[in-house]
Amino acid sequence: MVRMKKASRHVGKNTLVLKSKPYKRTLPPARTIMTRSQCITPTSFFHRLPLEVFHMILDQLSVLEISVFSMVSKEISRSVMGYISTLAWQNKTIIQSFHHSTCLERRPNIGYYRNLGLLFKRCTLLLPTKERLKFIFSKFSRMPCFMLEQCLVPDSTGFCSYGVFLQTIIAGWDEMECHRVFNFLCDLTNLLQKIEAVITAKPGVRLHQELQLRLFCRQVLLDPWLNQPEYLFWLTQLLKPWPMVNQAHLLLILYGPLLPEGTLSWQDLVDRALPHGALWDLARAILMLFGKGLTSDSRLAILEELIAIPQPWHMENVARLLVLCGSSLCYTVLARKALNGQLLEISRLIVYILLVCEKDGCHMRWAVKLVQQICRVFSTAPERFCFIRQLENMFSELTRECFEFSVAGNRLEDRETFQNLCILLDSSAHFHTKFLHMFLK
Repeated sequence: MVRMKKASRHVGKNTLVLKSKPYKRTLPPARTIMTRSQCITPTSFFHRLPLEVFHMILDQLSVLEISVFSMVSKEISRSVMGYISTLAWQNKTIIQSFHHSTCLERRPNIGYYRNLGLLFKRCTLLLPTKERLKFIFSKFSRMPCFMLEQCLVPDSTGFCSYGVFLQTIIAGWDEMECHRVFNFLCDLTNLLQKIEAVITAKPGVRLHQELQLRLFCRQVLLDPWLNQPEYLFWLTQLLKPWPMVNQAHLLLILYGPLLPEGTLSWQDLVDRALPHGALWDLARAILMLFGKGLTSDSRLAILEELIAIPQPWHMENVARLLVLCGSSLCYTVLARKALNGQLLEISRLIVYILLVCEKDGCHMRWAVKLVQQICRVFSTAPERFCFIRQLENMFSELTRECFEFSVAGNRLEDRETFQNLCILLDSSAHFHTKFLHMFLK
């Protein structure tokens, strides 16, 4: 009985303990998993995923698909920005191989950077302009092929890719935002300081810097734009800070003819006649600028400075530039010289214009109408007669010069001069035929 009581008490005691202290299971410490919703309330399935898993999902998407996905919500956009800020993504995605020798190998890079531009444009959509630019260009400012004077490979496609990337980002932005972009790029690349160093030096002294400046400005800021207003905006921003003479110098750096080895052919503008296509880019830029609403004085000031760099040009190059620029500008230049009494200069220029028309296959009727317009600038009949007589005398003088030079030797230049003589005679015959025909109608 004693033993039974003890056991009973023991059981009761144990029961009492169990009631006062219930059994509690001890679990091992759990591993903390960091999710992307620490600071925000999860609103979608993706926000409940661990960061590593979310990045693994994005790794399976193309650049274009990620750009579309980034527009789902503000939180997704922020998460995508964090994803493309990682060094692993940049090393994998931002292609830095721009040194290819064939055009076929260049094309994927250009299209690829257009898609990258869409990605950065879309995922930064909600940021202020300054913050967008800082985020975007911080990812590319360390790439030598995107920066001035840091890539020494002549056929690099870095600037082309950069231009397409920039054009894609700012397409549709208003003018004030584009001003901010230009100022940001100037600060990032020291662009204005580099321009000043080149345009205040003698032409040809800084050949490498001239070519780098041309490539950067053309391929990054100008050529990607197919529409004239955008193209003109960037060209105006580049020219606006400088006086007329420096604007003319910069225009020649950007659009002047190049030698086969890729450097600017400064002296060729002075020494010899250049082929038709060599001055087309320059003429197109001049026409675009003059359509901006510049006064006649501003137009002529830029043009007069232009055709004297590095020294007064070969007259055929001046004539070809005027022909490429069209009737309006050509008439403005010649009429101003006529009003200033520069008959000798205007007559010589007109004869070279006729020579260019004959060489390049332009209609001689256009040149005849131009001469008729110039005749109307003179208010009296004796003045008009004096102008026509001076023009005819200039035909004879240039014909004699070409003949004397061609018979002086048998070098290649002399044969070219003899060909010019034949073309000059043909142009004279065609001009006078058309001129007389219009008067006899």
